[in-house]
Amino acid sequence: MLPTTPFGPTMRRFAATSMSPSSPAVKVAMAKTAPGMIIPGLVVFGAVYGVVAYVRSQLKQESETMNRMFAQQNSPRVLEARKKNYLIETEGDPRKSVYNILNWSR
Repeated sequence: MLPTTPFGPTMRRFAATSMSPSSPAVKVAMAKTAPGMIIPGLVVFGAVYGVVAYVRSQLKQESETMNRMFAQQNSPRVLEARKKNYLIETEGDPRKSVYNILNWSR
């Protein structure tokens, strides 16, 4: 029997009073939304991880290239000229700076 109101019985009020939060229909609706929330999170995580991995590999490749280039120039004569030009003894070695991102892995 439909509940009566001053304006007459309505199906909306009947549905609202007959369904409690613990009814099976509500539990099924909640279960269906869980993958809908997890899958976009996994997609975002995968995309961010892929970009970070790509950037890291590019930085590593560039670091190895620079190391090969500079290894050829590390003769004693070049190092002495470098100490004079860059004021390494007073200012410090810029190759060991925190801002040298290509040298962080060592």
